[in-house]
Amino acid sequence: MQACVLSIPSVELSDLSLMSHLNHNQLSKVKSNMKFIRLKEGEHLFEHGEVADKFYLVTLGQIKLFRVSLEGSERVIDVIHQGKLFAETLLLSDENLYPFGAEAILDTELIAFDSKVFRDILKESNHTCFALMSEMNSYLNQYLDQVDCLTLQNASYRLVNYLLNQIPEEYSDDEPYVIQLRTTKTIIASCLSIKPETFSRILKTLRNQKLIEVKGKNITIKDIDELKRMAA
Repeated sequence: MQACVLSIPSVELSDLSLMSHLNHNQLSKVKSNMKFIRLKEGEHLFEHGEVADKFYLVTLGQIKLFRVSLEGSERVIDVIHQGKLFAETLLLSDENLYPFGAEAILDTELIAFDSKVFRDILKESNHTCFALMSEMNSYLNQYLDQVDCLTLQNASYRLVNYLLNQIPEEYSDDEPYVIQLRTTKTIIASCLSIKPETFSRILKTLRNQKLIEVKGKNITIKDIDELKRMAA
């Protein structure tokens, strides 16, 4: 299914961390080559193995990044929410192919940036190139932490950590905190490499222990300190 390309919206590119190191002329060049895309729920943006000639910003909705195993099962790598970039790390990759597929979870709007234009800017400016490399190093460390969590920790630990990561650092541990899930429990389970039935069973166990309450997409953390002890 083909994406619908619409008129370019007004976007403050300098607010994006990736673009914040560009000067006025560089920002203008990026903006003059970007496109606005609208996808319906369930529509694919690109498939695993397609030429990675663009990177994207979600301006509305959600995008699921996924891979399909040889057996045909889907593994969700990440869910990209409004205001987030994705596929930008491929700018510094020699292999110019998408290593995952991308699908709209909801009706979604995106900005598509031309990768070649951005690479040409990097070639012109050592300062911009090194700034981008610093950004990419930060992203890489985040993904390495995620891989460690997925490979070294059990399912309960991963889910408890996921819940704790939804709580702002400045929030008081003395009060319950309500998490409103932004996507389905099935997708979250896939991101955490947990089977849906195991995900539900762990939630039930935490609920029976009076640590959380679950109502639809809302999960109330009743005892933050105890969850932190479980994750220690």
